[in-house]
Parts: sequence; structure tokens; C-alpha cells
Amino acid sequence: MAETSKQVNGDDAQDLHSLLSSPARDFLVRNDGEQVKVDSLLGKKIGLYFSAAWCGPCQRFTPQLVEVYNELSSKVGFEIVFVSGDEDEESFGDYFSKMPWLAVPFTDSETRDRLDELFKVRGIPNLVMVDDHGKLVNENGVGVIRSYGADAYPFTPEKMKEIKEDEDRARREQTLRSVLVTPSRDFVISPDGNKVPVSELEGKTIGLLFSVASYRKCTELTPKLVEFYTKLKENKEDFEIVLISLEDDEESFNQDFKTKPWLALPFNDKSGSKLARHFMLSTLPTLVILGPDGKTRHSNVAEAIDDYGVLAYPFTPEKFQELKELEKAKVEAQTLESLLVSGDLNYVLGKDGAKVLVSDLVGKTILMYFSAHWCPPCRAFTPKLVEVYKQIKERNEAFELIFISSDRDQESFDEYYSQMPWLALPFGDPRKASLAKTFKVGGIPMLAALGPTGQTVTKEARDLVVAHGADAYPFTEERLKEIEAKYDEIAKDWPKKVKHVLHEEHELELTRVQVYTCDKCEEEGTIWSYHCDECDFDLHAKCALNEDTKENGDEAVKVGGDESKDGWVCEGNVCTKA
Repeated sequence: MAETSKQVNGDDAQDLHSLLSSPARDFLVRNDGEQVKVDSLLGKKIGLYFSAAWCGPCQRFTPQLVEVYNELSSKVGFEIVFVSGDEDEESFGDYFSKMPWLAVPFTDSETRDRLDELFKVRGIPNLVMVDDHGKLVNENGVGVIRSYGADAYPFTPEKMKEIKEDEDRARREQTLRSVLVTPSRDFVISPDGNKVPVSELEGKTIGLLFSVASYRKCTELTPKLVEFYTKLKENKEDFEIVLISLEDDEESFNQDFKTKPWLALPFNDKSGSKLARHFMLSTLPTLVILGPDGKTRHSNVAEAIDDYGVLAYPFTPEKFQELKELEKAKVEAQTLESLLVSGDLNYVLGKDGAKVLVSDLVGKTILMYFSAHWCPPCRAFTPKLVEVYKQIKERNEAFELIFISSDRDQESFDEYYSQMPWLALPFGDPRKASLAKTFKVGGIPMLAALGPTGQTVTKEARDLVVAHGADAYPFTEERLKEIEAKYDEIAKDWPKKVKHVLHEEHELELTRVQVYTCDKCEEEGTIWSYHCDECDFDLHAKCALNEDTKENGDEAVKVGGDESKDGWVCEGNVCTKA
């Protein structure tokens, strides 16, 4: 905010009139065509709303802003001025018709462009708060409205500091009532619509479930959470879950909630967003645990329930230490067969469709490749992996790779697998879920390496393949140290800095960069780059040290032809002294 504030509030700052008017216009407009003098805004706090009809996030934010505006405009001196980013007047008019506030006329593009530049608008929706003198008060109006709504008025730094202090105090003094009770509500609801007093929950362990029913990860957790909840009830534990739904649609909320065994805040309860801030919500689903005293015992146990079910209860530090020891023992006992054998499923598929027994793979280094045809990064990585796989197999038969598909149908699986020379789990194989859980697959492509004992060597094998290719085999820490030493040895006599005719603005510094594109030959490079961090400029060593001569202080670093300064010889991506 400091840079924008300095420009807007500096010695040459404009007053509100000069900010919003033009030589030919001293008024703003309403959506019915009424003209409103700019000077009538004196004494009010103003929100400049940069938005456009074509912008999806704007369309979603505008109704929330309308609600805040309607709450404030009749009580305090608050006005909003729409600064349109629309490309035609019809779109402007249709969008503006949904807004109860003022606007800079669409025809005054000069003023709209000037405001864009003055407030450095680089994305929309953008809401800038100014006072009646045109001074910047808050440039993060969208975030403030989303988080605090009308409660943030008058949006000043002092008010924001007060809100933060109140939030910190609420966390320190937290009780179950302070979390779940509001001035207008002292109950939660059951799936049949009955009101359950919050007082009946006091003294229990409470799980606050932040969720959106349509979100895949929430849907995946739900069956396990229902099973967990049901078992605790059968064991007569003093435990309850309260759903804090973040759904936008009431029908979706009702359809989902009526099938659940737990309680909930009423739909669209305003305390929902406040609680999301209070518990610093960062992911969905989140299950916050409150102890019998109403204090937060754990910020999110969703993953623990997914992994351990009722074994994780009651979510105390001692319980998590116990689970940590169990997990350590499980990792130490891991074998290829413990990962890949489940009942009668004791095989993977070969390229000819034949079943390859897992027992035949024991003792080999194995790569587990989580991928899918619909995933563009996967399709881009697979050809590189095929090349690396073939190179490793030529050198060492005690190596194999298993494709674990996230494709959506058999046809897609078959088409994608036809491009691969290795083994695979059958499409739709139930072992995929447990493998994804074991390796904590959060995104694809993902490549994990197992050593000959079946224990995990690394879950970051994809990065190693990209950076080092087949040289990364067998993907162990020891091998990585050898590679690091080799690259350090290669570069030990290279100049630390060079100047180059393609980048005369700054010196290029020898830098470790895992993967980059050379700005001269436009080919991919790895490990060493002559790099300018300020300009994000990279050159291969061969391109930096083999080009036209460029003075560098008292030295001339010759970079051109096959000969180079001091007898440098460059082959591929490596330059050495002759």
C-alpha cells in the first residue's frame, strides 16, 4: 500500500472533485441515468470499484458488495463509485443495472484510464477506499469486504488494527459459547431442523467441520467421517460435530445436510466466515477440534481421521505422538509386497497384458508413476520418463516402473498406457487409493522411488529425473551427493561472472538452476546457468562462454566459435578448459 499511498496522497495529490470529475463533467451517474454532483460526496467514505461484466470473480463479488453497501449507505456516509473495465456500453449498462451505487460515465474513458493508472489497478475486482479529500484509506477493499463485511467500516488502518486486536483477544479468551453463540442465535440445528441449544454441547469434545459438499476432497472424506462419528457414538463418547458449511446455495446445503448424522450452523449464518477467519482456515475440508473447555485442541484433524479413523481420538498431543510412533514402525516395515499385495491382487500388468507377480519384482528398484492422460503436465513429462526408463534398463535389469493411473475411463487408460514401455496397475484397481495415501499424492505427475528392500527412497523422483535424467538412478541420497560433487567439479574453473552481448544491462552470475530455458539457443538447461536474477535471464555455459568477446573489467571473456578465452572447450552443456 505504501507506494500507491505515496503517489495518491503525496504533495501533488488531487482532491475528490479533481479525482472523479473531468473538464467536461462534474457529475457521476446512477443506473437510471440520474446525474449526481461529485461535490455531494464530501464528508463520505468512498469505495472506487474497478470491475467489469466479463470478469467472473467480479460477478461473484458484486452481490456481496451490494449487501454491504445497502447495510452501510443508509446509516453512515458511505458511497461506491463503479469504474468500469467493460469494452462496450451495452455490457457496462447491463452490469451497472445490478448496482445501487454511482459510476463514472462509460463515455469518460479518459477518467477511467486515469484512475486505473493512479491506483495501479493490475487485476479486478479491485476496491480502493478513499476519504472525501481523495486520500487513500485502504487499497485492499475486496479482501476486507470478503473477510469482515460492513463490520470493517470505516476501513481505516486504525479500524483494521482494532479488528485484528479483537480477533487476537477472542482467540485467547475462546470458549464454546464465544465460538458458536451470536447475539441473535444460541443454538445449532439438527438434520431434521430442530434447534439444539449450544449449552447442551458444553463439556463435550467438539469438531467444527468446515466443508463444501460439492468439493471433491470433502466428498472423499465424508464416508470415513460418518464411520468415525458413528463409532464414537456407539462407544458413548462425549463428542459432537458441528458443520460450518461454506455452500453458496441453500438447496445444496439442505440436500447434503439432511443425510448427515451431525449438527450444523444454519445456512448462510454470518458467523461462518468469521469462524473461518478465527481458525485461520486454509484448506477444505478442515475439522477443528475443541476440547471440553472450549479451547482449540487441534487446528485440523481431517487427515488424521482419513489415515487412522477412531485410533486418532481424542486428538491429544499424546495420541498424535503415539500415532507418529506407529507410522514410523509402519514405514520401517514397508516392503514391496506390503504395498502392492492385497488379497488376491498380487500382480501388476505387463505390456502384453500378462500378469506379472509382485514377488517377481522384489529386490528391484521400483518407480511408482502416478499420472493420467487428461493431465497436460503428465503428457509432457511421460516422453522424458520413457527415455530415462530405457536408458536405465539398458544398464540395470534390476529396475522397473509401475504406472498408477488416474484416468477416468478404460479407453483413456489404454490409449495413454500404449505410449509406455513399463508395467501398470490395472485400470480402476482398488490398490491405487492406498498407494496414493501412502505416498501422499496431492497432484500429478508424481514419481516415487522404492529401493530393493521396498522402502521409500524418495517421493521427489520426478524432480530428480527432470534435473539429472538417468544419472539420478538409483535415486538415493548417496547418488545425489555424487552428482552434486560431479557438477561442482565441472564448474570449479568456470568464471563466476561474465558479461554478454545479449544481456549488456547486468553481469551474468554462475548460478545453480534446476531447470531453465537458455535465452540464446532456446534449449532446456539444467544445474548450471549464467543467470541474471533481476531480469530472469539464463544462458547455458556453452552459450555464455562461446560467443562474441565482451569486456569484463580488465579481462576479455571470449565467448564465440569453438575456441574461447583461456582455452575453454564447450561440448553440450559443459565447458571445460582444454
